[in-house]
Amino acid sequence: MKMFMLKSICLAAIMLIAVLTCMQLASSGIQKMKGYEDPNFETAVSFHEKDNTVKASILGKDISSHDIAAKKKKLEELSAFNFFSSMGKKLSNGITSASEKLIQFIAE
Repeated sequence: MKMFMLKSICLAAIMLIAVLTCMQLASSGIQKMKGYEDPNFETAVSFHEKDNTVKASILGKDISSHDIAAKKKKLEELSAFNFFSSMGKKLSNGITSASEKLIQFIAE
């Protein structure tokens, strides 16, 4: 009986060590896949107080705040009218008003 218990405890300890080792390997593999330790993936952001500009470097390509502002303006122009968004708003307003009328009818 003591020998069986000793074997069981040793087996449980070996399995615990194996599970912890595999979890560590999986964690480091996920970090490598996301690129946290990748020296090629560098991001640098700097703010210049003289002319109030922000400059960023992503993957070796320089981006200034003027580029960001132009892209933001372009995105706003592209998404100025979204058919599905407007239809969703109309549908939600209709459902809201209908449910309010139903609640008022039940309350009276």
